[in-house]
Amino acid sequence: MADLSTSYMGLKLKNPIILGASNLVTKPEAIEQIEEAGIGAIVYKSLFEEQIQLESIQMDEELHEYEERSAEMTRLFPEMEHAGPKEHLMNVKALKNKVKVPVIASLNAIYETTWIDYARELEQTGVDALELNLYATPGYFEIEGEKIEEKQIQVVKSIKKAVKIPVSVKLSPFYSNTLNFIKKLDEAGADGYVLFNRFFQPEIDIEKEEFYYPWDLTQERDYQLALRYAGLLHGNIDASVAATRGISTSSDVIKMLLAGADVVQMVSAFYRKQPTYAATLIKELSDWMDAKGYKKIKDFRGKLSRKNMKDPFTYQRAQYVDILMKSEEVFKTHPMI
Repeated sequence: MADLSTSYMGLKLKNPIILGASNLVTKPEAIEQIEEAGIGAIVYKSLFEEQIQLESIQMDEELHEYEERSAEMTRLFPEMEHAGPKEHLMNVKALKNKVKVPVIASLNAIYETTWIDYARELEQTGVDALELNLYATPGYFEIEGEKIEEKQIQVVKSIKKAVKIPVSVKLSPFYSNTLNFIKKLDEAGADGYVLFNRFFQPEIDIEKEEFYYPWDLTQERDYQLALRYAGLLHGNIDASVAATRGISTSSDVIKMLLAGADVVQMVSAFYRKQPTYAATLIKELSDWMDAKGYKKIKDFRGKLSRKNMKDPFTYQRAQYVDILMKSEEVFKTHPMI
């Protein structure tokens, strides 16, 4: 029987399938099911500094809304303040104490000082690693991309100095040269990379003529960008690689491992098919390895990476020239093109 155990950022996992950051961690029944099904590790949902700030402002406004309605009234409620990240930290610690598999905390902050403070507080919950949820949505023409990258690299450096647990970076694909940025993060000491972050994009309701944010699960083949970069990175960096976004089946998992990813993070698949689906993924991965004669994950991980491919341009082609050169084969498969 195949040995599915693997290593991610130095953490020993019994298999390469990880529950990515999501609200599933707030559902005790889901966590029990997915751990029993054999999940390799769990990422707790992100601690967002922006959310804490907004909640704090809202609470302050509500507490002071009815003050000074008369000459005798200066304060309606006793002095109170928002608890900040305490509830989140308490829940992370509770999960860590409940499960036997590694737990990874996720963090997104705004200021360097709070990045560091929250990272330290999350480490104190006993989590096995920390995932930095890095992203910057362009909103101003004046900010240079280089400045954004410099700030993010400094955050990683500061957190690596502040904590002792492994630190991964969850990235967006929207850098001018993602490989170059990852190389700089590697030099800054990052222990792993999660490829790639998925953002909620605004949508327009044409009847109401207003914006809304649809809750959409990932779709088939959303993983292809992660597959490309996993193949490019394998053998060229010291850190681990986690592929995510649109990975739905055991075949998708195998593809990522063949490209060079160390592990995969999955969320949408567990929403669609229930947390127990992890057991199916693990069995099918094991069966495939047995059929192929692979004893361990390392026997085939990165087999189809750029480093191990005879064709060095496999991962660099982004246009359809190669397809056009084989147009006869395409027409046979898709006669309506």
